[in-house]
Amino acid sequence: MTGENERAVRALKEILQKPGNHACADCGAADPEWGSCSLGVFICLGCSGIHRNLPDLGKVKSLSLSRWENSEVQFMAENGNEVMKAKYEAAVPIYYYKPNHKDCQVLREQWIRAKYERKEFVDPGKKLTYEEGERDGILMKRGRDNGQFLSRRFVLMEREGTLKYFTKYDAKEPKAVIKVDTINASFQPEKIGNPNGLQITYLKDYSTRNIFLYHESGKEIVDWFNSIRAVQFHYLKVAFPGATDVELKPKLTRNFLKEGYMEKTGPRQTEGFKKRWFTLDHRRLMYFKDPMDAFAKGEVFLGHRDHGYSHGITIVTPDRSFLFTCESEGEQQDWLNHFNVVISTTMTPQEYSMEALLRHKH
Repeated sequence: MTGENERAVRALKEILQKPGNHACADCGAADPEWGSCSLGVFICLGCSGIHRNLPDLGKVKSLSLSRWENSEVQFMAENGNEVMKAKYEAAVPIYYYKPNHKDCQVLREQWIRAKYERKEFVDPGKKLTYEEGERDGILMKRGRDNGQFLSRRFVLMEREGTLKYFTKYDAKEPKAVIKVDTINASFQPEKIGNPNGLQITYLKDYSTRNIFLYHESGKEIVDWFNSIRAVQFHYLKVAFPGATDVELKPKLTRNFLKEGYMEKTGPRQTEGFKKRWFTLDHRRLMYFKDPMDAFAKGEVFLGHRDHGYSHGITIVTPDRSFLFTCESEGEQQDWLNHFNVVISTTMTPQEYSMEALLRHKH
């Protein structure tokens, strides 16, 4: 390394100490090791790969391994993460999902493209595609019985608060009408076997139903995802007029707390252990025979510990007990930690209603 470049590296290290530069500008990962010479932001290795594919904005360099011109170092010093965030994230809507470093590639890529390439959030007055109140298009949906993906028409309607899908494009009657306030949507590329795979979970007759979708276009599937969140947010603003935006945001779609295989016995514990796929969606622990099943075989509501809920690897509810076992000690501990957080959290009025519904069902 030449003396000049050593000076550049030292200067960059100093610039990194400025507020905001210690985390990736796009996903928040700690200690970014790359810089965008085009935009003047510090980013992580994963996001640098996405930046590299941005037309005219894709010049990225390693902070320690690349050769930096003095003018580039100066540009980084004059800009940096906080300055660029104030410009490119000036008007990010409250419902828009800002991915973190744990999120999948398609979410992070579309966030970066929306920010810098499409400049969606620069102007507070800009009309965004997610806010049109209606979205109509074709998505690939996995068949419940044969597992094949087939094209289906989906229609999202803000004024009705529904997401509908139709088996034929010109069909008069929808195959399903899903109320947006019961929807959870999360990206599941590994499970679905497609980088743009989206799982939608909703309640149908008090039972949990899964549908698995994808679209060849990353932008299209992420636009659907954020449009669902926009409609949910609008619905919540009407349903809870006194609530602040910050209070409503956690009620939008969320990632599952944990998923994976465990073995369980039923309440009688006389039958043998059966291997099941478990999904912990906040207070609802659902189990399936297979990760891609349309319907949960059963679900357990996890209330607050003051109301008769507890866990060891037995979950005790006021009505019954369930015994679980995991393949490894570490996995078992991880599940226990998640259960512990949930049953230590105070319940909301909506969660009391959900508990009553699920207990009534059983």
